[in-house]
Amino acid sequence: MPPAVRPRSALCALLTTVAATALAATPAPATPVHAHDATALRFGSCPASMPVPPAPDRVECGSLDVPLNWSEPEGKRIRVAVSRVPASGAPGERRGVLLVNPGGPGGSGLPYAVTKRAKLPESVRRAYDVIGFDPRGTGQSAPAGCGPMGGLFESPGPEPVPAGRTAEEAYLDSLGRMADDCAAGVGDALPHLSTTATARDMDAVRAALGEERIGFLGVSYGSYLGAAYAALFPRHVGRMVLDSVVGPWDWYDFDLRQSRALLRQREVFFAWAAGHEKRFGLGGSAAEVRDAYERTRHGLASRPQDGFGAAEFDRAVYRALGRTERWAGLADGMRAYLHDGGTALLRPKDAFDSAASRTFEAANRTVKCADGPGPSPARVVADLRRVRRLDPRPVLTGMEASVCAYWHHRPAHRTPLGSPAAPPVLLVASEHDPVTPVEGARQLARRLPGSRLVTLHDDYSHGVFASRGNACVDGAAAAYLVGGTIPAADVHCAGPGLPTP
Repeated sequence: MPPAVRPRSALCALLTTVAATALAATPAPATPVHAHDATALRFGSCPASMPVPPAPDRVECGSLDVPLNWSEPEGKRIRVAVSRVPASGAPGERRGVLLVNPGGPGGSGLPYAVTKRAKLPESVRRAYDVIGFDPRGTGQSAPAGCGPMGGLFESPGPEPVPAGRTAEEAYLDSLGRMADDCAAGVGDALPHLSTTATARDMDAVRAALGEERIGFLGVSYGSYLGAAYAALFPRHVGRMVLDSVVGPWDWYDFDLRQSRALLRQREVFFAWAAGHEKRFGLGGSAAEVRDAYERTRHGLASRPQDGFGAAEFDRAVYRALGRTERWAGLADGMRAYLHDGGTALLRPKDAFDSAASRTFEAANRTVKCADGPGPSPARVVADLRRVRRLDPRPVLTGMEASVCAYWHHRPAHRTPLGSPAAPPVLLVASEHDPVTPVEGARQLARRLPGSRLVTLHDDYSHGVFASRGNACVDGAAAAYLVGGTIPAADVHCAGPGLPTP
């Protein structure tokens, strides 16, 4: 039987049932923002923290006032921070604007106009003004704050994988406290820091820039945001690339799929490290590397080192498993810990409790819980037990939507994604990406008729276009963005395989 849950759980379960009856109601395309209704967007200098592109390119920054609640356009307003790197080509080469989003939810997109643009093919840089922006709740756009978030930033954090009734009750209690902290910190903005509201902000940016259509490049959560824009404003979609696609599922269901994919990826990592025994010294078989992994985790859980324990180790593993270029660092960190107890190689470069990280974590939960109904507490426990039956030590770091079981705002509808009225778009996926499994791209493509999927086979990383350095992927996406022609069929590209350390 599931453990006793916090008193509010019965109400949450009732609200979830009521909300489920409304999920079939898909909103019609929204009324777009017209240029004459848009507030001014004037560009000038950028904050000192912004990266600077090499000359002669330049970056400029501005902001746009938008309604906190788009249903009350005359009510309270918030400011959305926007950046722009103008196209570097001749006027005749220009294809418009390309909004970019790096993912999350919770990621700051203001500097992404510079950092992502630097990796784009030259033909794309010449053709588009690249527009970055901080989605509402992130960075400099009304950043969300959830205070202590139920103890999330404690160091060392509590054991993140509850085993047994007492641990499960403590886990649920921490989720409830996190929800309380977010309700207190975010306040009346709690229902309005949603993907749908951010998509409406995007249309305000489009109108303020005087564009009839917008190009868009969204990575990870950015793909979900792009699909939400296509649902609301299908006739204002220009050329859209959705990379490392989040599937059209509830956030909680997506998190569960990701947790299972991470278990598969971790097994691949164990076998990979074993195949390079002379380099890492963790054992010559996957079983031996797994034993080294478990000894590392058990040691840190029993005796945290300077605030670095099991929760911190799991976050390091979660981060590493998503990008194969980080696998060597994880293996080296395990070896160093087992050799002398040091954790320097496992620790992140930036502190988890930094101001930027606190904003990210708060925005992540707030957006996910604003995007649709959450699970019941009983389901959270049941799913934890199912995952633990697959593996007694899963990586649950990405299970952020579990907190929606106790969220103070219970949305009536899921975020609508995709539209048959939108033009075909290009989706890009890595065959073995554990963060956004490829099935999500296949599912979302069905909601965007005529769209094509570019798959990088034999690849195990998150983030593909202008990220993996694959000429096949980058060429297909650049040809679409610049030439406007969708491929005649899905595109299949040969990937790099596992890395050689």
